[in-house]
Amino acid sequence: MADEQQPNQLNIEISEEMAEGTYANLAIITHSMSEFIIDFVSVMPGTPKSKVKSRIIFTPMHAKRFMKAIKENIERFEVTNGTIQDMEQVEIPFNFGGPTAQA
Repeated sequence: MADEQQPNQLNIEISEEMAEGTYANLAIITHSMSEFIIDFVSVMPGTPKSKVKSRIIFTPMHAKRFMKAIKENIERFEVTNGTIQDMEQVEIPFNFGGPTAQA
């Protein structure tokens, strides 16, 4: 039958709310001996404060697998769409369009 699940096949479901996604333009990565923590943040111009929108915690092994998967997907994207400009080549002011901090 077509509805029968194959052995080793994983059935993943996603809610409508989760499928909408969360925008992030900054990732802060920290690690310990046992885990990698990635905080995804949405920084908006002119806003002095930003909140973490999502936190993902990986084991070191899963962090490395994630890194390889991202690398492979970026390579596939660039084959189809051209090279993605590296952020290091673009100068973005740290205040990101917001007011300049004063001491």
